[in-house]
Formats: sequence, structure tokens, C-alpha cells
Amino acid sequence: MSALQKIEIIKNNGGIIRMSEALKAGISRYMLYSMLNKGEIKRLSRGVYMLSDTSAMSEPDLAIIATRIPNAVICLISALSYHELTTQIPHKISIALPAGIKTPKLDYPPIAVYRFNKESFEAGIETHQIDGVSIYVYTPEKTLVDCFKFRNKIGMDIVLEALKLYKEKQHIDIKKIMEYAKICRVSKVISPYLEASL
Repeated sequence: MSALQKIEIIKNNGGIIRMSEALKAGISRYMLYSMLNKGEIKRLSRGVYMLSDTSAMSEPDLAIIATRIPNAVICLISALSYHELTTQIPHKISIALPAGIKTPKLDYPPIAVYRFNKESFEAGIETHQIDGVSIYVYTPEKTLVDCFKFRNKIGMDIVLEALKLYKEKQHIDIKKIMEYAKICRVSKVISPYLEASL
């Protein structure tokens, strides 16, 4: 396999490739390490590589999460940050995983894992393309509801700021919020705050 063919395979994969994907595509470990030594690719995380000539990634941490943990959904403060509903800078990437899924080992970026039951996990997922990678993020409404649910872990000040910024940025979709609140069993908690914000 020529160097151009290997580069083309990685380009067709959004410029990022996992070791397992490279092996399936016919790029051996030796070839991958050779490309790494020549500077044709760079290591983003354990088992995740990116073409060196790829333009700077806008969200490299989210791309790594989506590549290494494909069933993860960006949630809570990380989702608030993605939707520009917080002034907080997340120190860890908050991800949602269904209950019963083993916590992945990841050396970088640092992650905070939150467990959701099946119905709550599957509700309100959006797919976004970032840097050629499909990333799952909860909608702004589902994110707000999740923040109320995990208010004791993330802090009520962050939740209230998110609600305020959500109200300023767009029309409040109370129907959607209450739909998610019912699924997440926080209807009674969230209702007074929604009423006060109208």
C-alpha cells in the first residue's frame, strides 16, 4: 500500500483514525507507527491518530471522545458550553453513558461519566459534525433538564445561569423542557424555575 493510499484512507475517515479502523482498512501497526515517525500523522490519544497536515481542529477533545467512545453523548456543563449556555470552562468533558456500560479508560482528555437510564439516555440526542467526526450532544432543552437533575453535583448557580442564557438566546420551549423533565423525573423541581422565568 502506497503512502498516498494510506493518507487517502485516513482523509476519508475525517482525517482521524483509530488503530482498529486502520487495521480493518489494511494499514498495519507497523505502517501506522512508520507514518507517526515520519510526521505524516500525530497521536491525539491512545489508539487515535490524526493527519498532521489537517487544519487545526476546532474541538479536538470532542473529536477524541467521539472517536474513542462512540456511544457517549456530550452532556451537562460540556453540552452547556457547546450550546453557549454557560460562562464556565469545563475542566473535564462530561459524557453520558447508559447504565451498565463499562467506564472507558482514556488518558486524554479527562472525562466525567454520568449514568442515565435507557429512556433518559436516548432522549434529546442531536448529531453534529465537528472536524469531520460525528458527535452526539444533548439538545439545549435536554441539557437544561439534566442540569436540574444533577444540580447537586454541578451546582445550582450553573443551572440558573444556563436557564437565564437559554431564555436570552432563544424562545423558551416549555413543552420540550417539560417533556424531558417528565422522562428524567424532575418535573416538580424544574416547574417553579420555569414559571419564574416567564
